[in-house]
Amino acid sequence: MAIAKAERLMNLALCLLGTRRPLSKRELRGSIEAYMEATGEDAFNRMFERDKDDLRELGLVIETVENLDGDTGYLARRDSNRLPAITLDAEEAAALGLAAKVWQQARLAGAASGALQKLRAAGMPEAEDSYDSQASALEPRIPVHEAAFEPLMLACRDRRPVVFDYRKANSARPETRHVEPWTLECWRGHWYLAGWDRDRGAERVFRLSRITGKVRSRAGAFTAPVPDVVTVRETVESWAGETATRSARIRLRAGAGYPLRSRAQSVQEGPDGWDELEIPYGHGLDAWLVEFGPDVVVLEPADLRADVVERLRAVAKG
Repeated sequence: MAIAKAERLMNLALCLLGTRRPLSKRELRGSIEAYMEATGEDAFNRMFERDKDDLRELGLVIETVENLDGDTGYLARRDSNRLPAITLDAEEAAALGLAAKVWQQARLAGAASGALQKLRAAGMPEAEDSYDSQASALEPRIPVHEAAFEPLMLACRDRRPVVFDYRKANSARPETRHVEPWTLECWRGHWYLAGWDRDRGAERVFRLSRITGKVRSRAGAFTAPVPDVVTVRETVESWAGETATRSARIRLRAGAGYPLRSRAQSVQEGPDGWDELEIPYGHGLDAWLVEFGPDVVVLEPADLRADVVERLRAVAKG
């Protein structure tokens, strides 16, 4: 089975690299024996999608092109899949090794390890022992628990539109969103997707933990221009509630809400088991406060209190 799959992947890669024009699924099925032997169109489609994803994970850049008739074709341009000579010194190699360790507890661990092996095979020097000992004592970690992370990361890389069901903080039921994904950002321990919302005709940011079900890819090109990295990061920061323009006063149950306490500008301990905090107030704070449920009571400003109450009522209605 492993040999058969390896042969199938090799044949698919050769077809995609050897063509001068995009090949449709129908043409690929007629060119690769394993696809011709697939029983039924559904079985072939599942096999092809898995093989395509496997090749992308191995580093092959596969382009998806839609022709004038609306059919989708695939090709892998040789200039896009050719790496220049690798010239890294020991410090640069150590930095790459440390970066790979960031993903050891994520689903990217295998990809990161495989990338290091390929770089070392191409001549990248091994990291010095001093770096390894420092890394073993203190290593960075980026938590990735959301199932939506990997398909969205690949969609951002390949510039592929996606569809997913998303539940807003003030809604009990999810709704379908059609998005052109730009980038993923980790902010305050949560992952966010920044992109163009086709239904609303505007840029939006989505928290990955609120995506329900599977992320589905769609064919076709982006319809909106992709902004530069700085602009996207500023958008994520703003929608994540990190851009504070004023202050808010809240009551917080003693022993609860440590993320809020870490951002508090002042804390007054109360005798009744509740503390009063002054925290930065920016866009998105109401959604964040709702997550702490009955442990938080908003005192002021009135508009923030009203927004939190509205969100809680929406959730309670189900």
